[in-house]
This record gives sequence, C-alpha cells and structure tokens, in this order.
Amino acid sequence: MTHEAEEEWLATQRPSRVREIQAGRLAWTEVDLIDIGSGSAHALRDGLEVFGVQVNHLRVGQPRHLVAALDGSRPIAPYVILSCHGDEGRILLDDVTEEMAGFQPFNGAVGPNHVREHFRLPGSVTLVTGCDTGEPALADAFLDAGAGVYIAPRGAPFGYASVFAPLFFFYELTEQRTPAQAVARLRAHDDELAMWQLHQR
Repeated sequence: MTHEAEEEWLATQRPSRVREIQAGRLAWTEVDLIDIGSGSAHALRDGLEVFGVQVNHLRVGQPRHLVAALDGSRPIAPYVILSCHGDEGRILLDDVTEEMAGFQPFNGAVGPNHVREHFRLPGSVTLVTGCDTGEPALADAFLDAGAGVYIAPRGAPFGYASVFAPLFFFYELTEQRTPAQAVARLRAHDDELAMWQLHQR
C-alpha cells in the first residue's frame, strides 16, 4: 500500500490524534509526569501511553529533585502533570531529614513563592492532581512561572477522581479538542470533576 493510499484510508476514519500513531509516529505529544508519591503515577503513565503520548516519568524524592525537573535546566515537555497530594493551595512533599534539609532549596510543602522562585514552565499545559491545588494564588504562581495553562482542582476530589481527571483530559485532547474544551467537558461530567479549574492569561 502506498503512502498516499494510507493517508486516504486514515482520512476516512473517525478523527483522532491516534491516527498519527497509526501513520507511523511514535507519539503525538510528550508529557513530563512528575511523581510526588500520590500512588497513581504508574496508572497515569499506562493510560497516557495508550493514547499515543510519550511519557517521561520523573520520580521526586527530595525538593531538589522537583526543582531539577521543573527549573528549565532540561527541556520541559509541552504537557506537565504533577501527580501529588495537596492541601490549602500547596503541593505536599514529605519533609527531608534535618541532615539533608540544608542541601535543599526548601523543605516541605510547595507554595506560590517556591513555584515563582524555582519553576520555569515555558508555555506548558500544567495539570496538578492534588487537593486544593486549584487555589488562585497557586494557579497565578504557575502562570507567573511560564505555564500557558494551569489545571487543578479547587477542592478535595476523591482519590480516584484525581486519577480519572488527567486521563479524561488527555482522552479529550486525543480527540482533537483544545484544553479549554477538554476541561469544560470534564467539569460537566459530575460534581467531583466539576472541582477542576482551568487558569490562563
């Protein structure tokens, strides 16, 4: 079968970014999946790869690992997911021991000031799964750090909702919807998912 014939055949199929994978691409986009101990990163990675997404799974054990992942010293993917727990507008990290704390850029939870000081997200669509990470102060900090779009729950969704939300969002992107359209459809699904907010400037 010729390349032209394959293109003609793919054009008859239901529109989806997966058609790019069927046509030979290894992935239609790339995600930095920052694993901050939420327990759901492996499930997210498996689901995203089914959608034809290249996933860079980065495990965070110390605050300096998080900074190294997001400070711009390495290329940042077009999409970033922080798989984490959150509380009161902060991303939760375990405190490191006193012996190691002096070598860290900060210790404990990540608030707006830490984001502004340490993160550089040039245009990335950033999705955070932790409870209360959709608070406006944290959202503004991520946008100040360069995120093109920031998506997170304003409230405390059930844990399994925080697994489903990123997968739902990327399903919608795979179906060629914009981030704003994807979040609108996510929010309309039920009351748990209605907590998710999209912020951009």
